[in-house]
Amino acid sequence: MLSRMILAATTAAAALLVPATAAQAVPQRATTVTVDAATTADAAPLAAADANPVVVVGGLIGISIAYEPIAARLRADGYRVSIYQLPGLGFGDIRDSARSLSSYVDQVRAATGAAKVDLVTHSEGGLVSRWYVKFLGGAAKVDHYISLGSPQYGTYVANIVNFLGLGSCAGIVACQQMSIGSSLLADLNGGDDTPGAVRWTTVRTWQDELVRPVGNAALADGASNVLVQAWCPLRIVGHLGLVLDGTTYTIVRQALADAAIHPNCFAL
Repeated sequence: MLSRMILAATTAAAALLVPATAAQAVPQRATTVTVDAATTADAAPLAAADANPVVVVGGLIGISIAYEPIAARLRADGYRVSIYQLPGLGFGDIRDSARSLSSYVDQVRAATGAAKVDLVTHSEGGLVSRWYVKFLGGAAKVDHYISLGSPQYGTYVANIVNFLGLGSCAGIVACQQMSIGSSLLADLNGGDDTPGAVRWTTVRTWQDELVRPVGNAALADGASNVLVQAWCPLRIVGHLGLVLDGTTYTIVRQALADAAIHPNCFAL
């Protein structure tokens, strides 16, 4: 049994590797939250003194350190930041992960006194966050939603696992749900893609190895959809690189500040 579980995890990692965040507390324990206490004195011009706390929501299979670079950039710009790891490394039902995220957001709001949070999400974390906003009351608690390489309409990379004869995503529920045509995506994308007063931004890259077709990382219904290479044709950014890339970060920062999107193509 253990060997089958290891094989399933390894197969999914090869087909759909997305580094999960780790809440700087244990994600399965909804009683703990870690929020960085950045002071307004250190805030950069784009970060207002009363800026919402930011929750960085990660994806499937990964370690917390993968999201520290973007969290550190946000802290340096004056934001209060915490990192949320999907329960069970994101292998389980996206709807269950969204319920856990709902509890986590409430902890952040209680700890900071903020009415709303901003969500900066990567890959599967974007779907988890959308489910939370659309179906679990998150529309009243989220101000900005920013996704980096999230398979909003699914990815055929997930379908390939089944095509290769390894079963339906090697039995990993979240992978099944990220397959093009899944029932979860039908529910999530039925009706309005961008409900509530949330300000929605998606970021995608032509070099995304895991979200194919790349256009499936965009949303309809008034979202601001940013293709990195539409602004910076020579910028090469992979799926994992979206949380490390300087140009991508300038988009995130502008979106959080409600500024016009003009990516810095030379940002490190």
